[in-house]
Amino acid sequence: MKILFLANRIPYPPYRGDKLKIFNLAKRLSKSHELHLLTFAQTKEEFGYKPELEKIFKEVNLVYLPKWKSALSCLTAAWDTKPLQVLYFQSGEMKAQLNEILSRDKFDAIHVQHLRMSPYLKDRKDLPRILDLPDAFSLYWERRKKMQRNLPRRIFENIEQRRVLKYEAVTKDYNLSLVCSNEDLDYLKEVHRMDNIKLLPNGVDLDLFKAGGHDYGHNHTLLFTGNMDYAPNVDAVVYFTEEILPLVRTRFPDTKFIIAGQRPVAKVQALASEYVQVTGFVKDLAKVYNEASVVVAPLRFGAGTQNKVLEAMAMGVPVVCSHIGFKGLGIQSGEGAVMQTEPGRFAETIVELLSSADMRRDVGARGVEIIHSRFGWDVIASVLEGYLREVSRS
Repeated sequence: MKILFLANRIPYPPYRGDKLKIFNLAKRLSKSHELHLLTFAQTKEEFGYKPELEKIFKEVNLVYLPKWKSALSCLTAAWDTKPLQVLYFQSGEMKAQLNEILSRDKFDAIHVQHLRMSPYLKDRKDLPRILDLPDAFSLYWERRKKMQRNLPRRIFENIEQRRVLKYEAVTKDYNLSLVCSNEDLDYLKEVHRMDNIKLLPNGVDLDLFKAGGHDYGHNHTLLFTGNMDYAPNVDAVVYFTEEILPLVRTRFPDTKFIIAGQRPVAKVQALASEYVQVTGFVKDLAKVYNEASVVVAPLRFGAGTQNKVLEAMAMGVPVVCSHIGFKGLGIQSGEGAVMQTEPGRFAETIVELLSSADMRRDVGARGVEIIHSRFGWDVIASVLEGYLREVSRS
């Protein structure tokens, strides 16, 4: 098949989030199909990644959209009812470039990444299109607005949640929409009464995150990974450091908490102490996982699934997490990850794991089995390939 990927951000380097997913899916599909990419570059430096992407895509087209221009687009929210997430990626140049590509090339299927890019092809019902959502974004905002915020933030988040919820109905304009967790899928079906939605999970690079090298003997290192300018991650590490970690340290006073992730905001950097380490960007995450006794993911809002949970499970490292991201995995508590929602029980579970190498090994081994059977990128790319063939024939 000849497939066009329309992405909101350049999928390189593939370290976290949307970039990770598109890169890994395209890398595998490129072995059997001809892939083309059209995406934004937000900095001049990102144009330097084009040669790496051309190893996967036959043609790579980049549209320059600096952050200042996106900020100007967001000002139109005063009279435009679209969500800020959509306005941020609004571009006349992107629309023109897309039209030029479609006028000269015929594609068997088009993969549109994120609700943010949905306006560009929502009306092209003559084309075979898939809209791939990272999560149910209205569910993310619904959960976020329940957190304690000052009045201006609450007003903004209530407005954005209503806008996203209304705009999300655009999913019904596509041949097929995809979402990464069963929790998000059920939510969207119920809220929007849609029947053109299916599941495409997030995945793990099993060549990078290999099981077998973890030492279950050590027991004093807790780890959180993720982009540390992402609001749910920021809230999670502050919450953990203030409300859960002190409970763990009453039993294991030597416990260290490592926060590993790029772009840590000031609120995260302020957590650094003799027992809390803020690393910033880490290139070799596999090494960091292997050095941890337990990975924690105490998110209080968000949606979809969490890469940090999947990666740790792939390496056999036990995880303690909240319900955010866990329910979408379709696993039982203890199958690689133990779910806890209350601070005291969260801390108790960590203490139980730190107290028993056998428990850590058992939970970890069950996680490895789950990941290899359902969450490897090869498996997920094969699922996406089936969806692309399905819409190409519609």
